[in-house]
Amino acid sequence: MKMEKHKVLFVCHGNICRSPMAEYILKDMVEKAGMADEFEIASAATSTEEIGNDLYPPVRRILSRKGVRYGSRMARQITRRDYEYYDFIIAMDENNLRNLKRLLGENTDNKISLMMSYAGKRRDVADPWYTGDFEKTYNDIVEGCERFLREIQP
Repeated sequence: MKMEKHKVLFVCHGNICRSPMAEYILKDMVEKAGMADEFEIASAATSTEEIGNDLYPPVRRILSRKGVRYGSRMARQITRRDYEYYDFIIAMDENNLRNLKRLLGENTDNKISLMMSYAGKRRDVADPWYTGDFEKTYNDIVEGCERFLREIQP
């Protein structure tokens, strides 16, 4: 019997910093835990500003420094089809929650959540585009991903 995968989509404003960082961090975590076959993990943007662009260079640097593998990719915008396809759509901040509602309509299937809510915190993941603090963003995402995995694993 084929097991259903957990389909996870991380979302931020441009899909070049926080959401792809979360995508690669979670992929790394599930791979190290021997659960990679149980997950499909991706990321997307709420805006069109960075469509087609690869990871922001400081994101590549911190992932490399932390030993997290990443690949070449292109930023893309979330679609209504993504809402239908993914089980979990995890936004990096409140602005993206609002934008998701505008783009996708009501969250009738309760698929959309805020990243830091998994860590029991009602706050945004620090945005390194404005803070320049990629370490803080990395730590927020690691904490959120670890707690997310604990919550969904039996």
